[in-house]
Amino acid sequence: MFNSIPTFRSMVLGFSMVVVMFAFTGCFTDDSSDKAQAVATENILKEANAQIGMPNIVNFQQKKHMKMIYELCDQESVICWAYFKNEYTGKLVFINKCVGYGLPFSAQYTNPMKVAYSSSSGRIALPQADPNGLFMPVSSSASWVMFINPADNSIHPVYVEPEIIISPFKLH
Repeated sequence: MFNSIPTFRSMVLGFSMVVVMFAFTGCFTDDSSDKAQAVATENILKEANAQIGMPNIVNFQQKKHMKMIYELCDQESVICWAYFKNEYTGKLVFINKCVGYGLPFSAQYTNPMKVAYSSSSGRIALPQADPNGLFMPVSSSASWVMFINPADNSIHPVYVEPEIIISPFKLH
């Protein structure tokens, strides 16, 4: 009979669980101001689409250019010239010949996010490290450029911080 009386510890634990349940329930309700704004914005966009419609794109020129750029960047034998802009004179300064167009330092080999929790109401994603175990920055002005060593024509990655211009032909 003595064991059936709730202890202070079990009452505190039970009360804490109820508080946590209410806290989490409040976090996932759809009556937040953000949800109201999202619904209002969606309604306005639906009205705009009904009145204006989509652009009449028939040539898909930008998509054709994007495809061409991807294919050109995939060629192994593209030799380019790398420059940076001198902030004092405004002139381009030749750095070196390179292979390809460079790679932004913030580019990631793997998906930068991983699903940590998934339910019928949605997913929660968390940052994921690259295979080297590092978490890359979301953005960076730095680049990796595969420079050609003029001494022996060997190719080496060089980390470049200043903004650069890489061109498949010499710039004057």
